[in-house]
Amino acid sequence: MSEPDEVLDCRGQRCPLPVINLARRLPELPVGAVVRVLADDPAAAVDIPAWCRMRGQEFVAAHPDGPGYDVRRSH
Repeated sequence: MSEPDEVLDCRGQRCPLPVINLARRLPELPVGAVVRVLADDPAAAVDIPAWCRMRGQEFVAAHPDGPGYDVRRSH
């Protein structure tokens, strides 16, 4: 697994804060960049992929041991 372009440490934050932080940061990154969201709220496992589907961004992978979620900026 390749390293992400950026890591957002949202551990300790309750949803929806990790998704809000991702939504704020992703537009600042270039198209194609991958951000890894570190989030230990169990809801993030559902919320982050769902946000990607709604926003047309690519959910790349989940890292349950991290716990982290990789998202690639599609547009």
